[in-house]
Amino acid sequence: MGKTAAARQPVPARRADAERNIAAILEAGTRLLSDDPGASVAEIAKAAGVGRVTLYGHFPSREALVDAVLDHTVGLADAVLEDEALDTAPAPEAMTGLLHSSWEILDRHRRLFVAADRVLPTERIREHHDRPLRRVERLIARGQDDGDFRTDLPLEWLVTTFFAIIHSAAQEREAGRLAAEEVEPVLTRTMLSLLMPPSPA
Repeated sequence: MGKTAAARQPVPARRADAERNIAAILEAGTRLLSDDPGASVAEIAKAAGVGRVTLYGHFPSREALVDAVLDHTVGLADAVLEDEALDTAPAPEAMTGLLHSSWEILDRHRRLFVAADRVLPTERIREHHDRPLRRVERLIARGQDDGDFRTDLPLEWLVTTFFAIIHSAAQEREAGRLAAEEVEPVLTRTMLSLLMPPSPA
């Protein structure tokens, strides 16, 4: 009995080590992939201070690693996007603020999204954005209730369009087809023009 108890004692320490390693890998992956979407697994392992065997023990493929890094980054972004103005300011003003905050975060990590585009299906990338997109859905629905946003298009379609437009903006910025100073005003004008109720015939 005593030997069994003693044998179990290292398990919490091993678990803590594993959690520290995972946190280090996710942090290094976020940093390196946000700088270079082609960063290798070996480079990420080195930056995290772990061996490749350890990294592959937690993330068995590059796809699994990129998937986890994307989830980690979107989770951090979702926390940053918490703002009571989303529920209190007039909907067009709140949408402008949300686009500003969203683009600030996305621009910082746009190369991570390039890396994700290379190895993950678009639907999987969309799934990772479920939490922040719920904020978008809530805001658009409030704007519809208040008469500020159009109601002749389905709410889910407008949320999907928000995701598609901001995702495309990151791609256009990375490709050099949009200058850094153009992106936010272009995003804001595009999204607000889409959301505005149509003029009476």
